[in-house]
Amino acid sequence: MSAQNTNWDGVPVNITRITKFTGVGIVLFIVLIVVLILAFSSTVYIAGDEVGIVQKKLLGRDLSSGRIIAVGGEKGIQADVLMPGWKFWKFPWMYKIDKKKDLQIKDGMVGLITAKDGISLPPDMIYAPEWEEPDKMRDAKYFLTEGNGYKGPQLSVLTPGSHKINTALFDVEMVPVLNVRVGQAAVIKSNVGERVETEDRLVPVGSRGVWDKALTEGKYYYNTKAYEVIPIDIRQVKVSYTSEMETGERTKGQPMEPITVRSQDGYTFPVDVRVTYQINPEDAPRVVAKIGDDDLILDKVVTPRVRAIFRNNAEKVKALDYVQSRTVQEAQSLKMLTENLAEYGITMLEVSIGEVGNEETLGTLLKTLTDREIALQEQTTFEEQQRAAEKEKDLKRTVQEGVEEIRLATAAYGVKVAEEEKKKIVIAAEAEAEQIRLVADAKAQAYKMISEVVGPGNAALLEIMKLVATDNIQITPDVMVSGGSSTTEALMGTMLKGMLDKQAGTKGEK
Repeated sequence: MSAQNTNWDGVPVNITRITKFTGVGIVLFIVLIVVLILAFSSTVYIAGDEVGIVQKKLLGRDLSSGRIIAVGGEKGIQADVLMPGWKFWKFPWMYKIDKKKDLQIKDGMVGLITAKDGISLPPDMIYAPEWEEPDKMRDAKYFLTEGNGYKGPQLSVLTPGSHKINTALFDVEMVPVLNVRVGQAAVIKSNVGERVETEDRLVPVGSRGVWDKALTEGKYYYNTKAYEVIPIDIRQVKVSYTSEMETGERTKGQPMEPITVRSQDGYTFPVDVRVTYQINPEDAPRVVAKIGDDDLILDKVVTPRVRAIFRNNAEKVKALDYVQSRTVQEAQSLKMLTENLAEYGITMLEVSIGEVGNEETLGTLLKTLTDREIALQEQTTFEEQQRAAEKEKDLKRTVQEGVEEIRLATAAYGVKVAEEEKKKIVIAAEAEAEQIRLVADAKAQAYKMISEVVGPGNAALLEIMKLVATDNIQITPDVMVSGGSSTTEALMGTMLKGMLDKQAGTKGEK
């Protein structure tokens, strides 16, 4: 075995090397531990529903005067936020990480934003202009650099949902969303936008002032501090100026007082009046511009004009005529109110008059009117009875005329039947005569032909024999043939007598 090497101190070389290696390992181990400690201490985990707001403590210049958010590595709160996940080398001695939950805007709410840093607003501007791309506005670094965002209240709002924003830059106030309900129109009075001069105080949408178009039913995500919302009821409104209020009338829970008028002939009496009006959505801005809010429409405009018009109309007629011409007064008042209220954007739908006067104010006139009405009813009844009697008389006459017409028609029909029978007899007689003539002509022709063959005497004898056979004529002579008489002559005489006797017998039977 060889001798072991030693160093100057007499310590074996191997032991020295082991000692050196051990020292290095310890150092490396310590360094590793330090590195691990530093790594773990500089690692930050941001949950999925969080953002990390970073504040830089060291190694950077100070922020310029008036700025509170750093965008270029300055010390202070940084514009960029840490998104969910593991983040390394965020040494606690250099950075402070403040974890914040995502901003939640509930349904039915809207978030109003105020920027704590940015460019100062111009003197005439209260709210920063609305962003065309809201996502870029919520990026704090973009807002403070390329976006040239203004410091102060923003027109842009946060809509319902979850938002990752730098709450060190943006303050958010949650307020109810603008909800225009059924039966309403919302008129916007804007405190922002370009100033426009108009005659009727209405301005285009987006300008400063009362917008000329109202919002109808729906939800609107507006900054309700920048835009004043004036709701207007667009349902039909029925108002009774009577001692009793009907169901569904809008008169602040109390019936309005009846309208007292004075007629041309000096009578003062109350008139029960009911009117129905409505504000159309397109007219709502004009109502706001000329009147104000919804509560002023009835008291400030409608009621004074209804009372004035009814009083003015009553002064032009006598009391009794007024009572008897309610429909005329209704139509006239409706026309006048329609024209008068249209200027304010109010549409008058109906005007009706109930009771006119009472026993105290128009007792005598009402009695006169009652008596007149009774007389008119009696006259009407008498006229109806007369008309009924006339109708009955006309009915009887009509029935009689109908009977006569039937009789005349029957007689005319009988005459027509007789004429037809007559024609029938004439036609039959003519036919019989024609038949006899034809038979005679035929017999004559036949006799002529026979006589040409056998001679006239023999032909006559043949005809006589046919008659004897056909008519059963007795041919035994009643007288003896004597002298120069021929047998033929005797037979002819006997036959002629027989024929005459037969004819006479036939007539006697008839």
